[in-house]
Amino acid sequence: MKVTAHVLDGHTLDIRPAPREREWMDRTDQRYAYRCLPLDMANAHGWELLCQSGFQAEWDGTDALEAIRVIPDPGTHAPAMSHFGYGVLTFHVPCLFRTEAGIELMAMAPINRPKDGIAALTGLVETDWSPYTFTMNWKFTRPGRVRFEAGEPFCHLLPLQRALLEQVQARWRPISETPDLAEQHQRWTASRGHFLAELPDPDSAAAREQWQRGYFRGVDLHGCPAKEHRVKLRLPGFTRASATDDASSP
Repeated sequence: MKVTAHVLDGHTLDIRPAPREREWMDRTDQRYAYRCLPLDMANAHGWELLCQSGFQAEWDGTDALEAIRVIPDPGTHAPAMSHFGYGVLTFHVPCLFRTEAGIELMAMAPINRPKDGIAALTGLVETDWSPYTFTMNWKFTRPGRVRFEAGEPFCHLLPLQRALLEQVQARWRPISETPDLAEQHQRWTASRGHFLAELPDPDSAAAREQWQRGYFRGVDLHGCPAKEHRVKLRLPGFTRASATDDASSP
């Protein structure tokens, strides 16, 4: 699958594979937040667009365009502006993304990066045909001031296969109709309860183990390993397209 960022002439683009590290996770005791593998893997699932300069933005709580005041750092231009009103801060993306047929891009909040006072809005863009750029928008959650640092992510990009969700056959059933899965879940529930009960005792096996690693290791309650279990994700960075690249490709 190819994703190409056609950077507008006169502009530059700061984009990177999303890293697994998060400041708030680093600050947890013994970095225990990284023991949550679903959280850890989600962090790195996509690419991040970065602010090229720092700025502050203030919202007075009203709906007018002038209700947001953007204050760039000295000697710079802020990468965001008030464009829609209603407390929405707009980032212009200085490129046109193109993808292969049937692939689109979800532009969303930087994953697992909560930001006080403002929340990112999510958009889904049909980048396999569109000759139009898009904006990344954040909505203030209350009147006040927020700050974006130079190098801070303002948009997370995730390629999606357009037809996939519509092809899903969504069903539900009682877990008891799948006896092996029900038995494994019952064993895990009992094991989890015992582990949590023992954990406060510093001399217990649970305290020595610190956390249960079954999912992290990719094994079920029978000890069978998952076929495609991953604990790391390394995505490629965007590189300059060469003259020999197929001109008809995205």
